[in-house]
Amino acid sequence: MKLPHPLTGELFDSPVPPGSGWPEDPAVRRTPVAGGAADVVRLAATEDLHELEARVSVCRACSRLVEWREEVAVGKRKSFADQPYWGRPIPGWGAAEPRILIAGLAPAANGGNRTGRVFTGDRSGDWLFAALHRVGLANQPTSEHAGDGLQLTGARMIAAVRCAPPANKPTPEERDTCAPWFRQELELCLPTTQAIICLGKFGYDALLAGLAAAGGTIPRPRPPFGHAVEHQITTPHGDVTVLGCYHPSQQNTFTGKLTEPMLDAVLTRAKILADL
Repeated sequence: MKLPHPLTGELFDSPVPPGSGWPEDPAVRRTPVAGGAADVVRLAATEDLHELEARVSVCRACSRLVEWREEVAVGKRKSFADQPYWGRPIPGWGAAEPRILIAGLAPAANGGNRTGRVFTGDRSGDWLFAALHRVGLANQPTSEHAGDGLQLTGARMIAAVRCAPPANKPTPEERDTCAPWFRQELELCLPTTQAIICLGKFGYDALLAGLAAAGGTIPRPRPPFGHAVEHQITTPHGDVTVLGCYHPSQQNTFTGKLTEPMLDAVLTRAKILADL
């Protein structure tokens, strides 16, 4: 399948190769492509979650991120040289009517940018999905790529920034440009969501901003981020509990700042809050 470039109108190849095991591309020929921040604001205003996923998956609003994600997808890490790379923005993934949301920063260059699924294909994802399986929120302990049969139970994953950023650090402008995608997905999921786990402070900050934009009442002073810290936020759809969790990065897991029991405890608490 080919998709239109937002500036030239020329068609470019979808990265979903035959026989890859990936599900069908969420985008189709008529899916509109965001070429800038104003387009993101306009195109994020859809009430159809599947359509939102499709529009996210072809976004080209941030030139630095587009250049980086595609450069990585072509150059590839040597250990993945024989594998196809997704090389596009990563939509949210999981239950369409979740009771638990898991919010993070952005896909990794050789993780989600390669596999087509957020939190997948790197050591952080290995930790997260093993924990989700241990507590009964995933049907298998590993996440290899977007068509590997993995399913979440009552949970959905979303990222504040949908493209892999250089050095894992999006700029404030890139964060703000991507925010309408995040906030609309959050708003579509809020009617059923009971608990939201924030992996790291960046995801936490984006989540509170998204809840405020969705009409939520954020306490003052602003509640601080911390591991296993809980804050109840009132939204137009009812109360939701926000839980902080250290990001399962190698920096945190190798040093013992985050351990398996610590991660399991936060996920189990969210499962209890969500009555799953």
